[in-house]
Amino acid sequence: MDYYIELQARVNLLEYHQRLLLKMLAAPNLEFYRLVIENGISEQEVEAFDQLCENLNKKMEEQKAEGFINFHPLFNEFLYLLPEKLDAKEVVQACIEQHLYEALFREFIKCL
Repeated sequence: MDYYIELQARVNLLEYHQRLLLKMLAAPNLEFYRLVIENGISEQEVEAFDQLCENLNKKMEEQKAEGFINFHPLFNEFLYLLPEKLDAKEVVQACIEQHLYEALFREFIKCL
């Protein structure tokens, strides 16, 4: 039974990575997707990452409205919740290049 579950998870991962590769054929500068594939990140992990970025982006906007100019605590939260397989510096650069949460990651690049 465990073998079947593990095999299904691997097939799901391959199907997800195949969808990302097809997107990359049309737009080869999708660097975040490249990191996802290279590091074997699952669709669920990417969805959790996306939710994390949504939350951090919202917090950053609220903090900017309150006059904050230092976002190191948000960056530390990002580091804590980032999947272990991913390198923070590579993720920040890839997301900026792919225009994902660009304002957030432009602030995070200052924290590296």
